[in-house]
Amino acid sequence: MRLAQGIVIDKDKTFGLLKFSALRREVFLQNEDGTVSSEVKERTYDLKSKEQGRMIQVSIPASVPLKEFDYNAEVEIINPVANTVANATFRGADVDWYIKADDLALKEKAATMGGNTPKATPKEK
Repeated sequence: MRLAQGIVIDKDKTFGLLKFSALRREVFLQNEDGTVSSEVKERTYDLKSKEQGRMIQVSIPASVPLKEFDYNAEVEIINPVANTVANATFRGADVDWYIKADDLALKEKAATMGGNTPKATPKEK
């Protein structure tokens, strides 16, 4: 069973501050004969989530270039969606959650860091 469109996430409330940890794995496409090809389908990254209090995994399509951010760099997830996969068991079902996103980017630092914002000067007449 799958949710049709997934669950759209309020990323700030759900994850809080996110810090990059590492590339966790690459998923490869399969050839027609069932063997694994050398073409990457998606990459999954480990991110430290302040709000969750643990590491989360986020999968990004392979069409997005490989992310090689510094360890503990502040990042943001672009358009995250949570979804589930359920497998029937003897006693009901086991449900696994996963998070997919369009991209992963370095978080922009505020332009006002240290209070050193340039002040407008009056125009001369």
